[in-house]
Amino acid sequence: MQPIKPQAVFLTAEWRRLIMANYEIDPKVLQPFVPFGTELDTWKERHYVSLVGFMFLDTRLKGIPIPFHKNFEEINLRFYVRYKDPELGWKRGTVFIKEIVPKAAITLVANTFYGEHYVTMPTRHRWEDASQELYVEYGWKQDQQWQHLGVKADPNPVPLKEGGEAEFITEHYWGYVRQKPDRTTEYQVEHPSWRIHNVHSYDIQCDASRLYGAPFAEAMAAEPLSVFMAEGSKVIVREGKRI
Repeated sequence: MQPIKPQAVFLTAEWRRLIMANYEIDPKVLQPFVPFGTELDTWKERHYVSLVGFMFLDTRLKGIPIPFHKNFEEINLRFYVRYKDPELGWKRGTVFIKEIVPKAAITLVANTFYGEHYVTMPTRHRWEDASQELYVEYGWKQDQQWQHLGVKADPNPVPLKEGGEAEFITEHYWGYVRQKPDRTTEYQVEHPSWRIHNVHSYDIQCDASRLYGAPFAEAMAAEPLSVFMAEGSKVIVREGKRI
């Protein structure tokens, strides 16, 4: 059998200091967003939705850096699915409810080429490095009100625990986009296994009702099941294909 040739590289970047706040959610809320051909993925029979903030650094499209669009914040809400590839078996992936970025051009490219759900809002971040503790925060401004996702964390990252919750959350290497009721786009995201910074405390100010709707707000009104920060790495995002 001939090896399967990967799709061409669309984007390269570094994703750094990814804060992940993870909530349990009723699968009935997610079901209308599940792309055709995929099914909800679970860890210990729990369905997760994650509020994620991180930095894009040294971003390049087709190897070309775009002036004023190399470094920027992203804040997204995502959940987890899996797809049974007829040749490769089960693939674990993510689906995005909404992705916030500060530049309209980024929104246009992502929505045009991948059919994603990007929106443009003012964003900001704050990183404070100290020997005993890191402070990392990502903010976004909606309707003239700043909201944020911030953590105080151990400065020394540790490897993922095999079979643990953080491994489940971080190691989904495919993206799936619901284009139509009977059409899905799949794209691959490549990166090494990330190390994790243990979080000492967190602060989340998010108007989930206005951002994502009442069903998501209900889930996110509870305390998250976990909050951690992934160290991040260089990433490759490949071109999408229909499945």
